[in-house]
Amino acid sequence: MRRQVFSLNRSIHRSMVIMLMTGSLLGSGPAALASQSALTPSQNPAQATAAPSATLGQAMGANLAELPQFGQNFSTFRLENGMQVVVIPDHRAPVVTHMVWYKAGAADEKPGISGIAHFLEHLMFKGTKAHPDGEFSKIVASLGGEENAFTTQDYTAYYQRVAKQHLGLMMELEADRMANLQLTDEQVKPELKVILEERAMRIDSNPSALLSESLDAALYRNHPYGIPVIGWEHEMEQLDRQDAIDWYNEYYTPNNAILIVAGDISEDEVRDLAQKTYGKVERRAEPEARIRPHEPPQRTARSLTFTDERVNQASVRQAYGTPSDSTAENGEAQALDLLGYILGSGTNSRLYKTLVIDNKIATSAGAYYQGTGLDDTRMLFYGTPAADHTVGDVLAGIRTEIDKIIKDGVSEEEVARAKRSLLAQTFYAQDNQAALARIVGTALSTGQSLDELRKWPEHLAEVTPEQIKAVADKYLQAHRSVTGYLLPPGASITPSSAQGDKKCSDVDQAIPKAREMSYPKDPPRASQKVPNPQARPQGQPKPKPQAEGTPSAANDKAAPSSATAE
Repeated sequence: MRRQVFSLNRSIHRSMVIMLMTGSLLGSGPAALASQSALTPSQNPAQATAAPSATLGQAMGANLAELPQFGQNFSTFRLENGMQVVVIPDHRAPVVTHMVWYKAGAADEKPGISGIAHFLEHLMFKGTKAHPDGEFSKIVASLGGEENAFTTQDYTAYYQRVAKQHLGLMMELEADRMANLQLTDEQVKPELKVILEERAMRIDSNPSALLSESLDAALYRNHPYGIPVIGWEHEMEQLDRQDAIDWYNEYYTPNNAILIVAGDISEDEVRDLAQKTYGKVERRAEPEARIRPHEPPQRTARSLTFTDERVNQASVRQAYGTPSDSTAENGEAQALDLLGYILGSGTNSRLYKTLVIDNKIATSAGAYYQGTGLDDTRMLFYGTPAADHTVGDVLAGIRTEIDKIIKDGVSEEEVARAKRSLLAQTFYAQDNQAALARIVGTALSTGQSLDELRKWPEHLAEVTPEQIKAVADKYLQAHRSVTGYLLPPGASITPSSAQGDKKCSDVDQAIPKAREMSYPKDPPRASQKVPNPQARPQGQPKPKPQAEGTPSAANDKAAPSSATAE
């Protein structure tokens, strides 16, 4: 995108964060929820958020019965050229969010051209014959609108938010560049420098990001999720105009795209405008089914350590391979959602209470399930040691809490509290049309259906404590883990003597001797052109709580996810 005009941010991973009222919900409990807006089956979601009542608290009470409806006013249809269209009515303000999602991301790239999906995202703003270089962005800005774009492992999306009377123009502009993108070497070569500078700023100059990249590569040794969305530098340097055109011709075809319109609009209005604009775009390719290599069973724990002079505070992360929302067996994804919440989401989580409050081993600790993905994904744990403690102490504490759940399970009360919080955020997401568009777009582009999305609250409510214990036992075994340590020079991994022999034993069982990452001999390249990457919103299949302080250390806060790129 034109970085001189707009500052964009990416994601994802469940990590990718929707702007919800999560801060108040995580610590509120049932009493606070009961005072929030009511969403009954007969109400329009847009109207429901304005009617104070105890209905929501009752619906999300002990038995979680009679759940409010989610997405019941969504509708979908297809144009003759194969493009799927989703309409999300929201009549509270004369504004619309217009998004086009292509079912192609970094994990679809052929070997040797990593970063091409993200590179083309940049080049899509270079213009067409009808709207030359820069005109698209100038038009949106002149209308007082917003525009955006982001690339992840599984999709690439383009976004505009404008007054409703400009929706037809947005469709015309986006349909034009879907069919008529023009690129010259004079445009492509400078933009290649931009993405290399973006990598230098967001990854190479950030120890936490370098560790995240290496952790992904160690977790996904056979699957392309182990390759960063932005690309490996040595492959990015070789990208050219033809690579971009080939990617565009293969994937940017209407039968591989999803149009989502949320806002003050009806299905009939969207259908009419879509047929007049996107309906004229011919399907020019038939992308193959997205069948990617699978990871072999992991039988030994893996570990790596990154020691760097730029690190001020040691931290540790531990990932476990899990199925995603799209690949999980019935109920497993929802059970993993709840497991991640119980273990590590917020100050009421087991990890925070035990490691931070009770034992004061860590200054922060948490976990989250990254369920978004066309293919198998992961659950991630993290922590930062307190004074007089080491990352080994934190890791031992994390492992102890995991083992407790594997052995003893979780309580009915914990499960009910986790369900209430996750469901509340799901229902409150309907108060934000842009968030809804991202939720739907991510779900549909990663293998889920609109009906599955609607039923997610119901399926979550049905999860039992036994199912949560079962997924912990199945997926959180120590031999399935990949651990990454981020250390300043001289820091130790070994548990402190204050933690005793038991903690040392826990770490020894979970973590083999760590492999040191070498410190780069040359300083990273400086970058002056790429704006703050934290400014771009992220996409998710459904609203989930962001683990507090993820990652928690000061040196981790700026670390971008390797799962999304600008």
